[in-house]
Amino acid sequence: MSLPVTGKLVRDLIPEIISNSGKVPVTCQVSGNDLYQALKLKAREEVDELFEAESAELLEEIADVYEVLLSLVRSQNKDWSEIENIATSKRNKRGGFNDGQWLLETKDATDL
Repeated sequence: MSLPVTGKLVRDLIPEIISNSGKVPVTCQVSGNDLYQALKLKAREEVDELFEAESAELLEEIADVYEVLLSLVRSQNKDWSEIENIATSKRNKRGGFNDGQWLLETKDATDL
């Protein structure tokens, strides 16, 4: 199976919430590689929403991105602690993003 042409991946309780509102959700279930692809698309959607968020919505959008990332990691039969370990290792070797360093360009030492 491949992903349907219409629709999008939604949180697990959304169909029930739609039903409880008196409407009828039309869904199908994706799994395996289709779920992996759907989660990647959902991550892009949520990051776009994060990018557009006003400060009042920011934490909620970050939480949505986090939830999708958790599911993406689980879809690969991995544990979030592996991600934390990789992030810590990279932070120790290359730093984080706390100082606001914006690289304008890289020059050869011979050009100085």
